[in-house]
Amino acid sequence: MNNFVSFNSVESIPDLKASAAFTVNSSEVFKEQYDIIPRTLAEGYQYMPWGADNEMPYRILELIESDETLSTCQIFNAEVCYGSGLVYDTSQASAATKSQVQEFLMDNSLASYFLGVCQDFKHFGFCVSIIILSSDGSKVVRILRKEACYCRFAPADKSGRIPYILYANWRKSISSKDEVEKIELLDFHSPWADLQERLKPAKGNKPKSSTRKFAIVSRVPTPDSTYYPIPYYGSLFKGNWYNIKRLIGMAKEAKLKNSAPIKYHIEIANRFWDGIFKAEGITDRKKQMDRVVEEKEKIINFLTGMENSGKVLFSTFYISPDGHEQHDVVINKVETEKEGGDWSTDIIEAVNMMCFTMRVHSNLVGSVPGKSQTNNSGSDKRELYTIAQALQKPYHDLLFTVHHIIIRFNGWEGVHPDCPFIMLSTLDENRDAKLVTPNKTEE
Repeated sequence: MNNFVSFNSVESIPDLKASAAFTVNSSEVFKEQYDIIPRTLAEGYQYMPWGADNEMPYRILELIESDETLSTCQIFNAEVCYGSGLVYDTSQASAATKSQVQEFLMDNSLASYFLGVCQDFKHFGFCVSIIILSSDGSKVVRILRKEACYCRFAPADKSGRIPYILYANWRKSISSKDEVEKIELLDFHSPWADLQERLKPAKGNKPKSSTRKFAIVSRVPTPDSTYYPIPYYGSLFKGNWYNIKRLIGMAKEAKLKNSAPIKYHIEIANRFWDGIFKAEGITDRKKQMDRVVEEKEKIINFLTGMENSGKVLFSTFYISPDGHEQHDVVINKVETEKEGGDWSTDIIEAVNMMCFTMRVHSNLVGSVPGKSQTNNSGSDKRELYTIAQALQKPYHDLLFTVHHIIIRFNGWEGVHPDCPFIMLSTLDENRDAKLVTPNKTEE
C-alpha cells in the first residue's frame, strides 16, 4: 500500500490555454545523508535510521516504480545477475555428500532466495542472508533472505563492528519490540571466523553462544563508508534527467487531455441551407435548426465508419463572374502532426540517459521511442548480453560468501557454489544457447 501523498500534477490555468506542471525534485530523496543519529525503541533496541525519517528505501522504490524505463532496467539487471540460477556443483563430491546437498536444496528454495538477493543488490547495494543452524549447532539447515528495505543496522561499537540487525515493517510506527525481529549479525569482514568463534566450546564443552540464527550481509564496497550505501544510480535522481522525463510524460498527457484535434474542415455555403429549406418547405425557425443538425450528422456519418469507405460525395458548384468555382459543400482534411508528439526527440534522449545510468543498453530491454531509431544486429545484441552477464562476476563473488560458509560448515567436500552464464550461440553451432561457468563449459 502506498502511503505517500503525490505532489505531482498538471493544473489548468484559468483564462489561458495552458497548463502548469507541479513536481517534486527527485534529488530530495537523498537530502537526509547528514545529521543521522541512532534511535532507541522503548525496550532499549537501537538502530541507525535509513535517512533522517527512516523512509529512504521506500522513497527510492517509489521513484523507481513511478518510471517505466527505470523499473524495467532494474528488473533486467536483477535477472542478468541471476543468470542461469544459483547451483551447488556436486560433480566432484561423494555420493553421501550429494545426498546431503540434495536434501538441503529440497528444504530451501534457492531460486526464490537468489533472485531476491539479486534484486536487493541492484536496488540498494547490499543484501541480508539468514542462516539457521540445527538445534545442536552442527549443521546449517536453512538459508533465508531478509528484504533489505526492512532491515536496519544497530550502531557500531568502538571497534566498528555492528552487533545485530533489526527486521521490521518500518513503513509504520514501531511501538514495541514485539514488532521487531532482532538477529545477531556476523562480522562484515570475517563472518566465517566470527561464526567459529561464537560456536567454539567454552566451559563445560558448551558453545559460547546458544544462538542458532545469524545474519550475513553481502555488500557492494562503495567509496564512502556509510551504514547504508547510496546506490550507483543515485546520480539519476540527483541530476535532472529523471525529472525531465517525468515532465515530458505529464506534458504529453495534459496536451492529449486538454486539446481536441480537428481532423476535417467542412465548408458549407449559406445557399446550400436555403436550398434545403426551400425544397422541403421548412419555414419554422426551430425546424430549420433541427434540419441543420440533421444534415451535419449525415455528413459526419458519411466521413466516419468502415462501411463508408470508398463512397463518393456529390455537390453542386457554379462559376463566379471572376472565373472561380463556388461550391456548396467542401470537405477539407486537416493534416496535423500527432498530438503529444512535440517532445519525441527529448523523450528519446531522456530514455537513453536513464538506460546509460542503469548500465543497460536500450536494445536489450526494448526499442527506444522514435521512428528513426536504428536497431542493433543480432550479433551486436548477443555480444551486449554476454558483456552484461560477464560484468556480474564481482557481484556473484560477494553473494557466494554465505554459500562458501554453509558448504564449509556442513563439511561438504568437493562442493562449490556456481552461477552459470547463459551464452547465446551463433547459428553455426546448431543451438540457441549454452551454459558457461568460470570453471567449465556445459554443452
